[in-house]
Amino acid sequence: MKDTYIFAIESSCDETAAAIVKNGHEVIASTVSTQIATHALFGGVVPEIASRKHIENITMVLENTLNEAHMKMEEMDAIAVTYGPGLIGSLLVGLQAAKTLAFIYDKPLVPVHHIAGHIYANNIEKSMEFPLIALVVSGGHTELVYMKEDYSFEFLGGTLDDAVGEAYDKVARVIGLPYPGGPAIDKLAHEGKDTYDLPIPLDDDTYNFSFSGLKSAVINVNHNELDRGNKIRKEDLACSFQNRVIDILTKKTMKALEEKQVKNLIIAGGVAANKGLRDRFEKLCQEKNVNLTVPPLKYCTDNAVMIGAAGYYAYKLGRISDLNLNAVATEKLN
Repeated sequence: MKDTYIFAIESSCDETAAAIVKNGHEVIASTVSTQIATHALFGGVVPEIASRKHIENITMVLENTLNEAHMKMEEMDAIAVTYGPGLIGSLLVGLQAAKTLAFIYDKPLVPVHHIAGHIYANNIEKSMEFPLIALVVSGGHTELVYMKEDYSFEFLGGTLDDAVGEAYDKVARVIGLPYPGGPAIDKLAHEGKDTYDLPIPLDDDTYNFSFSGLKSAVINVNHNELDRGNKIRKEDLACSFQNRVIDILTKKTMKALEEKQVKNLIIAGGVAANKGLRDRFEKLCQEKNVNLTVPPLKYCTDNAVMIGAAGYYAYKLGRISDLNLNAVATEKLN
């Protein structure tokens, strides 16, 4: 059987990335150029700066990936690219590069939804088992998805406002922690105790999430303590905040597994690197006899390997686009 090589491009936020993936799981080459140091100066991603940095980096990233693989574009079977959701200016840079390559080298153009990419990061080192529930948690997304087979996505619910990673960044800024906030809060939370009375966000029977109220509660606690002249116990506040986030994520995810009668769970996205989240899910899945899969840390954050992995299955299913493909800022996975 002939091998299939997918050249993948990802530029949905602040990482410019390209990769070559063989047969949907074997990584031939991967390049990621991150902008974290630049955006850390502003406490978060600045869209205009992000798109300009993508323009500066894209050619180098593409060339480096081909050089690392000792391959030529002519050897690729298709070009896969993230078309959304994400920052429009950032997406357009990667999309234009992909469309140009597809035109010049007469290759099929495969559009990949960013969330599908995060999900298929779990398929790189071992094959996903179906049916499954996918919990996608990142800076821009918090979603529960049911999959009965490859590239079959049923959206169960998602965030109504702040994504979980966004909430981490905002809370980190309030209590004086550096950007990105997720790793900083996770580390501090393990040094503290759950002593602050914070609400469990959107604790209802739906599969939707809302973290803006929890974020506001942290802001209010911080403000009130300072007004009283009290010192904020940052490690305790971080612990209390993280516990509430994990409480609702685990509660709704385990509910979905039970209602869908599924024994396979995957966690994906940048927040999947959170140790507190991983530990809690590992314990619950052991108790409930659920097969848990989490990507290697290097594939949790944005990268093009995951786009190549997802793009392989999209390509095999004939999900090909013409050169009129455009970027979208928001779109549900389907």
